[in-house]
Amino acid sequence: MRGTVVKMLPDSTFEVELESGFQLLAKPSGRMRRGRGIRVLPGDVVDVEVSTYDPTRGRIVWRYR
Repeated sequence: MRGTVVKMLPDSTFEVELESGFQLLAKPSGRMRRGRGIRVLPGDVVDVEVSTYDPTRGRIVWRYR
């Protein structure tokens, strides 16, 4: 699902607003964290995988330029 980063929170957590208007907390995927130089900032458009167990949590898997 595509969304926009609204706010940065501690511990590399981001508040993301999806296109549907729903807001959730998301963390970068492991590949993004492993020193690839991918920075996520407020206002960035990202793809998020929403957790099947907790729909208020997700994982950022892609950042668009």
